[in-house]
Amino acid sequence: MSRQVQGYVHLALAMLTVGSTVVASKLIASGLPPFSATALRFAIAFPVLLLLMWATGARLPKLSREDRLILLIQAGAGSVGYTALLISGLSLTSVANAGVIIGTLPVVSAAISILLLRERPQRALLLAVALATAGVLSIAFTPDAAGGSLSGNALIFLAVVCEGLFILLNKKLKTEIAPLAQSALMTGIGFIVAAIPAIFETPFAHGISAGAVAAVVYYALVPTVGGFLLWYAGAERVSGTEAALFTAVAPVSAVMLAFIILGEPVGLSQIAGIACVLAAVLGLAFAASRSVKLAGGR
Repeated sequence: MSRQVQGYVHLALAMLTVGSTVVASKLIASGLPPFSATALRFAIAFPVLLLLMWATGARLPKLSREDRLILLIQAGAGSVGYTALLISGLSLTSVANAGVIIGTLPVVSAAISILLLRERPQRALLLAVALATAGVLSIAFTPDAAGGSLSGNALIFLAVVCEGLFILLNKKLKTEIAPLAQSALMTGIGFIVAAIPAIFETPFAHGISAGAVAAVVYYALVPTVGGFLLWYAGAERVSGTEAALFTAVAPVSAVMLAFIILGEPVGLSQIAGIACVLAAVLGLAFAASRSVKLAGGR
């Protein structure tokens, strides 16, 4: 197996774990409050990442006050905000709907960069935004999306916005931080941030589901730690554009796992939504690949 094919396998498996977080969050939502579950996820993942840092000799760099503030905001938005909103949203909507919405992350991230950094939007991005919007609307306003489901879809989209802000803020860091070290920082800071609101949730008052706890353990060890290792192992073997293409695996895996594991029906609205989102992501990747080739030609 060539190095490039190994990269493809690693990236596909990494995005498969990302899709599985939606199913795990659905199970968590039925038995644990969102911030308590988020704090528990990080409490499990943090020591594992510290152990990996020790085993590999990874070290934390010296950070400026500005970088420390950025990391704190990143942890609040991308780590705590994303997880808590995802769990809250999945208590109100289906995994299939959530999978479609989460698939818009590359497009939402690019759109946030345009809005906050005042970059000039390219035609490919505008088309991708239109396609992604059509995909979300295809499931947001279906007959079963009224009331709670529509609220759940909105919470899932806010989770995607939080993750998009995380990606944007990462570009603002002045100090280069190794991926493993940054993951450990995000989980450690995320635990502290999530633990504060978790104090007021009183999860023991209504009983804790064993299935929900098992889902949190899975979320912490497989997508958080394992997904990180798989993604970076794959990303170092392929180009950035090729790696970006594999983000399209996450929404597809979320919808398929919802059908296989939870028995959720997958209707025409979800299939249409997935098609629009995949077209948007693939279009963005193609446009990026073309711009790189043109730049190389000059």
